[in-house]
Amino acid sequence: MTNNDIVPGFDDEKIDESLKIKLQKIEQVEGCLVLHLSGYIDTYNSNLFQKRIGKAIGSGFTRLIFQCNALNYVSSTGIGSFTAFLKAVKPRGGDLILLEIQPKVYEVFQLLGFSQFFNIRDNLEDSVSFFRSGSSGVSVSLFPKILVCPICAKKLKATKPGRFRCSECKTILAIDNAGQVFLG
Repeated sequence: MTNNDIVPGFDDEKIDESLKIKLQKIEQVEGCLVLHLSGYIDTYNSNLFQKRIGKAIGSGFTRLIFQCNALNYVSSTGIGSFTAFLKAVKPRGGDLILLEIQPKVYEVFQLLGFSQFFNIRDNLEDSVSFFRSGSSGVSVSLFPKILVCPICAKKLKATKPGRFRCSECKTILAIDNAGQVFLG
């Protein structure tokens, strides 16, 4: 089965050899897709990366598992791409998982303050279970929630979902019903 069989037109625009993406559909979970990434994501290939993942999201895949064990490098632009995917799937009831992320790649997420925004897992079974249980409809209140500002690292308390300003650095943050924190 080719990528185009899973997501029509996915491989129509080829990214150069710097980034390879292999798709794997998870049949047990509706709208779930594993994206096996190998190579790196930087300023030069992130635009095509976003277009291709956008095609997958547009085809109804809103539960995305990015297999990152062969991803050697992600620039800040690449992290911006993952943030854009998260913003695209969340309103549709989806989420994304970064799977088996390499320590040097994880360090970039941490340094830029994004590690807390992403669901990072160590194995595929955990990831599939997360999506399987996520559709159970069980609601648990996460609020009040203690979080750390991704810009200045000040501990903050959110009493409900919505937008608010960090009391220390004045950055505008948003927190959704699932407790995910975003800039802006």
